[in-house]
Amino acid sequence: MPGLRIQQPDDDATLKDWQHVHNTIVPTHVLSLDDVRERARRHHLEIAYLNDGDGELVGCTTVRPPTDGTRTATVIARVLAPHRGRGFGQELYARGLDRARELGAEVIETVVLSSNEDGLRFALRHGFVETERYLLPGEHIPWIDLRLSPPVT
Repeated sequence: MPGLRIQQPDDDATLKDWQHVHNTIVPTHVLSLDDVRERARRHHLEIAYLNDGDGELVGCTTVRPPTDGTRTATVIARVLAPHRGRGFGQELYARGLDRARELGAEVIETVVLSSNEDGLRFALRHGFVETERYLLPGEHIPWIDLRLSPPVT
């Protein structure tokens, strides 16, 4: 099985790839390229491709660093459906978790669209517990906030 080539999106092509993964997995909250550029300034984003010569797009991550004096970071790993069940989500999640720790996080959270059953199963299997369900204005599918238990120390 080929491994992954993972990088930070640093040009329009890789930002569009990150955008594609996000918008495919979160179709209720579509981001424009300008939205993605803005997120890249605030968060640590990565994009993953198969390291097999073809470089097929596999997934992406977001790490929202601790802010406002908190020690809480949000780690989100997304893998396109054809690549799930092959360990790529675990690799992306582990990288995101390492990055969050480097940024000083002691508490790790994630967020999953409730219709993403694979993502929710992944989070629960990795020790996250649900803390809140809510609807964003104008949306009809709930979001689920989860916290890693026990906290990272």
